[in-house]
Amino acid sequence: MDRPEGSRRHERLTWEDVDKLVDVLIPQIRAVGLFTGMIMITRGGVIPGGMLAEALGIQHLLTAAVDFPAVQTQGAPGLLAWPQFLQFPEASLLANRRILIVDDVWGSGRTSISVRERVGSAGATGMTCVLHYNPYRSLFTHERPDFYGASTDAYIVYPWEVDRGTRGIALPDMN
Repeated sequence: MDRPEGSRRHERLTWEDVDKLVDVLIPQIRAVGLFTGMIMITRGGVIPGGMLAEALGIQHLLTAAVDFPAVQTQGAPGLLAWPQFLQFPEASLLANRRILIVDDVWGSGRTSISVRERVGSAGATGMTCVLHYNPYRSLFTHERPDFYGASTDAYIVYPWEVDRGTRGIALPDMN
């Protein structure tokens, strides 16, 4: 999918907006049955993961941290770099479980897919869940999150990110 022209818009969400996205996700997730565990991808998936775990009654909560080194390949950014798992649960904590993998955004898709594949190699079934899916940035034409609250081409600023800076983005005051 091609990126639409002028897709550099930014959207600042409120906590109420996040609650609405979680409300959209809950019936989607419940429709496929129970999950016996959750992996929250740090840092973006920790807050939505906690909200979903509470709403869905998931008590087996784990975290994963993934980094993609900025390797240059023939002058292009390292989009094809192998993931480095800075933190990942032991296989014994995942085996024979249905795992909900939660992050805030599916941009390129590399992080969610890397975690899902590693969950599968540990003997578990993983399904991906994000608040926002950006089909214009995804590197995977035949993949998308199993569950997502909204599709967007905007750069999303979540309420938990506002106080730590917005990378030089001028945002309107929403108070």
